[in-house]
Amino acid sequence: MTVLRTFGWAAGVTAAVLVATLVVWGPGALASVAVLGVLEVSLSFDNAVINATVLRRMGAFWQRMFLTVGILIAVFGMRLFLPLLVVSAAARLGPGSVLDMAVRDPDRYAEHLDRAHPAIAAFGGMFLLMIAADFLLTERDIRWLAPLERALARAGRLDRAAVLFALGVLLVSAVTLAQPEALTTTLVAGLLGLLTYLLVGGLSQHFEQQGRTSDGTTAVGAVGRAAFFLFLYLEVLDASFSFDGVVGAFAISRNIFQIALGLGIGAMFIRSLTVHLVRRGTLDNYVCLEHGAHYAIGALAVILFLTLRYDVAQAVTSGVGVALITAAFLSSLVRNRRGP
Repeated sequence: MTVLRTFGWAAGVTAAVLVATLVVWGPGALASVAVLGVLEVSLSFDNAVINATVLRRMGAFWQRMFLTVGILIAVFGMRLFLPLLVVSAAARLGPGSVLDMAVRDPDRYAEHLDRAHPAIAAFGGMFLLMIAADFLLTERDIRWLAPLERALARAGRLDRAAVLFALGVLLVSAVTLAQPEALTTTLVAGLLGLLTYLLVGGLSQHFEQQGRTSDGTTAVGAVGRAAFFLFLYLEVLDASFSFDGVVGAFAISRNIFQIALGLGIGAMFIRSLTVHLVRRGTLDNYVCLEHGAHYAIGALAVILFLTLRYDVAQAVTSGVGVALITAAFLSSLVRNRRGP
């Protein structure tokens, strides 16, 4: 019953979207939207685990916001309007002109979006890399790949190790992988990704600490602000994941509304899965999952940087993430059978 309550709304919306797609655009569009939904789920499975690590620090109200207001932002903001704004900034055209281009001349719109790829890859790559580095460079009681994680924890004792590591990756990637004409764009976008992570993550941590009083209780106002910035953090994280899917979606459909609907129904299932993981305490029961998800996030960040020069198939991107999550899950099962 809990599973039905968690996933039922996503299944209901998906059914309605697929029926509407069939009526408006026909069977071909129906197939495209369904494939896009599956693509989004396969690309973002590790995102669900990472989201769950953040969402479990938030109260029931903000968990509902994540599933209501958050999904509207995810579908219409991140997968429809944000790409339009990126193309608008890159092509120096008004948003209205870009929307008209996307509807009337989707091939040209896709071409502009492809030209903006260095900025997209650098911003998303740096944001995701910081998430992975902050986790993996920190000493933890529970380890998955113990020898590697011990070495990483020792390296993490250096002050601001994650930031220094991420900056080094950005510099090497920009010099060796970015095209000469995109070098400045790559560096600026990467720095913006780093600053966004530090700003949103730092503010949420600040308000969480401020909300803890001397007797261990939590101040309501501070927790509210902390939860709000955690909510923003989740939305930026979602944007970092969704760009890759939006760009790749043009290989399946050139209709931006079909793309938004297909990726949107996938995003709804991912968000429902996130809430399910939190409510079932899955991360507490399968302790290696969080490690596997952060390795997957790091791998996706590396892939995004590689796409500055090389074409990487969506199957590779999703396959790496699913493989790491699956391996971490199996390791958790083995660990649980061995006992504490």
